[in-house]
Amino acid sequence: MKRVGVIGGGQLAWMMGDAAKKLGVELIVQTPSKNDPAVSIAQDIVLANVDDAIATAALAAKTDVITFENEFVNLDALSLIEHQDICFRPRLAALTPLLDKYHQRCYLRDLRLPVPQFFALEQQEDITSKIEKLGFPVVLKSRRHGYDGQGTFIIPDLASLQQQLDLSLNQSLFLIEEFVPFERELAIIAARSVEGKVVTYPVVETQQEQQVCRRVIAPADITPNQAAEIEAIAHTLLNSLQVVGVFGIELFLTATGKVLVNEIAPRTHNSGHFSLDACETSQFEQHLRAVCGLPLGNPALHCASAIMVNLLGYETSSSDYHSQRQKLAEIPQAFVHWYNKTESRPGRKLGHVTVLLDHQNREAANTVAQNIESIWYGN
Repeated sequence: MKRVGVIGGGQLAWMMGDAAKKLGVELIVQTPSKNDPAVSIAQDIVLANVDDAIATAALAAKTDVITFENEFVNLDALSLIEHQDICFRPRLAALTPLLDKYHQRCYLRDLRLPVPQFFALEQQEDITSKIEKLGFPVVLKSRRHGYDGQGTFIIPDLASLQQQLDLSLNQSLFLIEEFVPFERELAIIAARSVEGKVVTYPVVETQQEQQVCRRVIAPADITPNQAAEIEAIAHTLLNSLQVVGVFGIELFLTATGKVLVNEIAPRTHNSGHFSLDACETSQFEQHLRAVCGLPLGNPALHCASAIMVNLLGYETSSSDYHSQRQKLAEIPQAFVHWYNKTESRPGRKLGHVTVLLDHQNREAANTVAQNIESIWYGN
């Protein structure tokens, strides 16, 4: 039986639980709290922050391979223990160009993959001429540790930019990108095996509010050429990095049909949650298959389409929202996934609902999503 160490104990690790049972894999989780979602499905836990390399060395002693649920790790510290016959999948070298968003942008650009225009902020630098080339609005991003809209700001003018930077002690922790007036946001989940085989899931449309994903429609209503271009981007990226495991790639589709890469998540991703119920092989099973050296599974949809809606916190509460979850479960072909988090707060991902649909229709999917959200959020 393979023993897989997972750095991170949130819902992404928790969702590996069923796949681990199916594949006969033991999961041992490194996480800071006994209340974290993945603790309930783990055979063992190492109680420590995810950037604690000493704890990761202890995790390695209990496992055959170590993978990542999130990217908030200390690569410099982990690199000191990597030579001790510790097998990281994906390897640390694959994560190195991705964890800093400026380095990630540079890596994508050097691969000749399409990205928005960008530049890094230097300490006390006069950026007026650079800004003039992009024009307002611009996007200000934290280079590290931003997710679910945290660390991302849409900036309308120079005064607002200066005001935002004044809140930071170090402006070189940011990069600036052109604002892309996209028509739609898209994403693709891709996996690469130990042998170098790459498989991709259907391209999906993601619908965000305040930079937090609210909905995912699978498959996206795009042209075959656009789907092929996005699949090619995934192949190029994963093969260049020599990844083993699952990656999520977020993209923009402009009004003129141009595809731009937005961000890379070096792990399973929210945009792939639909795969738990709608695909032959879920992204979580696929990730475990890859890191354990097993053959990759079939990523195809087994229904015409699917809509996934995140259940986001809208209040500070310790409720388990049982009555709302019951109503959601009564929707035909609905699958409710509740992450068993002990505390709700605005914007926090508490669970998700996937509904399988018998036909591919974007408007029908949005109608189902509106029904889910009316049950969840009320008025």
